[in-house]
Amino acid sequence: MDFVAEIEKQASALRSAAVEAGPDAPVPPCPGWTVLDLVRHIGEVHTWAAEAVVTAPEDGRPAWPAAPQDFDDVLPWWDTGFALLTDRLRETPADRPAWTFHGPQLAGFWSRRQAHETAVHRLDAEIAGGQEPPALVFDPEFAADGIDEYLTVMVARRIELGRHVAATGRLLVHAADAGRTWELRLTAGEPLVVTAPQGPAFEEDATLAGTADAVYRALYARPHHALVSGDASLLAALPRP
Repeated sequence: MDFVAEIEKQASALRSAAVEAGPDAPVPPCPGWTVLDLVRHIGEVHTWAAEAVVTAPEDGRPAWPAAPQDFDDVLPWWDTGFALLTDRLRETPADRPAWTFHGPQLAGFWSRRQAHETAVHRLDAEIAGGQEPPALVFDPEFAADGIDEYLTVMVARRIELGRHVAATGRLLVHAADAGRTWELRLTAGEPLVVTAPQGPAFEEDATLAGTADAVYRALYARPHHALVSGDASLLAALPRP
């Protein structure tokens, strides 16, 4: 999968939606944020990730940048950081050591992470502009990869930061059009265990199912059309974005 191309595609859609919505529009999936806050955040993330790509693991976490406060200033600032990010991701071998916040300390981590970071916030910008995103936005392969990254990387990261699993049970996650399924074993206060399904589906306490696009959005707590059956509290018990 060409994650850098996905970053470019999602960022372009995000930027267009943000400009159309205007800086003062609220962002419903991110309570308390305006579009200006959203653009400042994604600009800071892209600029910071561009530094992480070329930072050796032993040098530690790069300093967090501060975006300009004015919308007219932050857009070109973001453009500069975004261009630096995509250039570095293309120029840097994926297997070169680089600082990351989870998993193998390799530069390739950042292309995948930034593709999904940008995709989710693209939805936020469209919703802020009053748009109703289509039932299918994301390619099934890309969305399924986002589900996997969320479950195996982002949940683990949030647990490291102190957000714990809040219930006990088994949750089956099924992305039908991608042909992929994950079994989540939740134990309150413990790390999430993610495996392939280990037994019959009727042994699960809950199921989250739908297109990969819908399940991807559901896990990121964005508007979705996925179906939740059984004990819906297990989905709510995952450490959320």
